[in-house]
Amino acid sequence: MHSMVEAALMHAQQEPERPAILFEDQTISYGHLALEVERFARALIAWGLQPGDRVALFLENSPDFVVAYLGTQLAGGIVVLVNTQYRQVELTHIFTDAGVRLCVTSAPGADALQSLTLPALTTLVVAGEPGAAPPAGPTEQTPFSAFVAQGETRPLQPLALPTPDAPAVLAYTSGTTGRAKGALLLQRNLTANIAALTTAWHWTKTDRLLLTLPLFHAHGLMVGLHGTLFTGASAVLRRAFDAAEVLATLRDDPSITLFFGVPTMYARLLAEAERQGAPTHRLRLFVSGSAPLSPQLFEAFERLFGQRILERYGMTETIMNLTNPYEGERRPGTVGGPFPGQEARIVDVRTRQPLPPGEIGEIEVRGPHVFAGYWNRPDATAEAFSADGWFKTGDLGWCSDDGYYTITGRARELIISGGYNVYPREVEEVLAAHPAIAEVAVVGQPDPDLGEQVVAVVVPSQGQTPSAEDIIAFCRERLASYKKPRRVVFVEALPRNALGKVQKHLLAGRLQAL
Repeated sequence: MHSMVEAALMHAQQEPERPAILFEDQTISYGHLALEVERFARALIAWGLQPGDRVALFLENSPDFVVAYLGTQLAGGIVVLVNTQYRQVELTHIFTDAGVRLCVTSAPGADALQSLTLPALTTLVVAGEPGAAPPAGPTEQTPFSAFVAQGETRPLQPLALPTPDAPAVLAYTSGTTGRAKGALLLQRNLTANIAALTTAWHWTKTDRLLLTLPLFHAHGLMVGLHGTLFTGASAVLRRAFDAAEVLATLRDDPSITLFFGVPTMYARLLAEAERQGAPTHRLRLFVSGSAPLSPQLFEAFERLFGQRILERYGMTETIMNLTNPYEGERRPGTVGGPFPGQEARIVDVRTRQPLPPGEIGEIEVRGPHVFAGYWNRPDATAEAFSADGWFKTGDLGWCSDDGYYTITGRARELIISGGYNVYPREVEEVLAAHPAIAEVAVVGQPDPDLGEQVVAVVVPSQGQTPSAEDIIAFCRERLASYKKPRRVVFVEALPRNALGKVQKHLLAGRLQAL
């Protein structure tokens, strides 16, 4: 299969009544999904979409998202994924940078976009329940159902399927330094990665995934939805994650075989299960990614649920890179080894030469899953690749003698204090074991004597009031002195993105402002 659209249409042809998406009170078969996708594609063509035009999806999880995603690619367009939490600055940058002319969104999303100056944007397709007449604004609005209906009147000549080299998705990086860059993924990147992933995780059409991750992110879309469509499986799609609702579904619906989440989700699910009890039937697979899963959470989940979470590692530009084995040891604190047909290595951050097992350096990856480059940024694209074609992930880590990779942090988050390298993840794992600490992030801050000092930003456990002195002493007993925090800052919550990853660049900025 050369595209995700081809995969979905093939299953529709073979088993049209087979369930694809279960959403609220709807069960959408592959046959019905294919019909809606083709209608949306024809509607885009009738609207005037040209090959390579960008269509933004600024939309929460729903069947309309799936239809618009596949329909855009079938019509020859490029999908631009937009985080629903983004506001004026991020929206203006992405829509302008990508040159978006048409956007599929919700009523609140339409209101947000109408207030911005986006000269290229001409049409908003508004999904969800129809409300009052749309407010006057510079951009034309049309309900999703009315837009799709335009595709019924088009001539029924076959639509050409995307080719392997066709651009499919423009996904903007989280922008931890400067403005977010658009990573352009081709159809062959998507299919190569999901073929490797479904093979590694033994994913088949008999599986059913409880999908609560946002579809605007690679984890929910390019793992959860792609795996479902590629194998002909089914997904129970939720608008968002709710720990009590997820636990109830896992407990009451034995058809669920897969659940994918981020560590924050697993922590909340574990807390809920401690109150209500864990499900009695076992899922086939729990997967965690998008942020580090602490060994403590890994072990606590195994004790209560009786299953070991499979942790993997990926990023926007490459989708999935590394995975713990489906069969074999799922080693806490590690992300396993490369998926089938993909490569990884550790290189020295200065010399760029490969390092032996056990030594920390930057992780580089190579394979058919790696993106084509950054949108309109040939400089950034060239900088991101080595001379022999390896992609520089920007993540630090090391590899064991038997091939398990451990992530120690972002290269740009490395703290150099008094000439010594301090890896924040190592300090965070020690502090996470402190009984009075609920969450912690370690960052570097300028220091006139040491160059940088280690700062721990701590969320205390409920009902606990730890002192900075106690926390520093706790570290001093367990780590080399240069790794202990010089400062401890107490906060009510850590800034996180939509998938629960701590946004350390925001923390560092706030600390500098203080």
